[in-house]
Amino acid sequence: MYKVMVVLHDEDDYIRMNKVYFETMPVAGQYIIHSDGLAYVVEEVTSFAGYVSSKGATTILVVHQAPREAAVNKLYGIDIERDLDDPENG
Repeated sequence: MYKVMVVLHDEDDYIRMNKVYFETMPVAGQYIIHSDGLAYVVEEVTSFAGYVSSKGATTILVVHQAPREAAVNKLYGIDIERDLDDPENG
């Protein structure tokens, strides 16, 4: 798991959103669905060199909101726990 800090690039401002975990590291140009339910496009992936964060983050993802007409914004009704998670083996 990769712990990253997500930073929103909104016009000329950069706004810290939060820290999140990813199973695989996103790449520039990839869409992500954030915990706020909105789709974002990854602009930049910046990894720290020679620095170990005491809070566990190793990378900064700079993102901007996906265009309204992007297909990723039409994924209504997705329930991550129901649709993506595997049932517990039990």
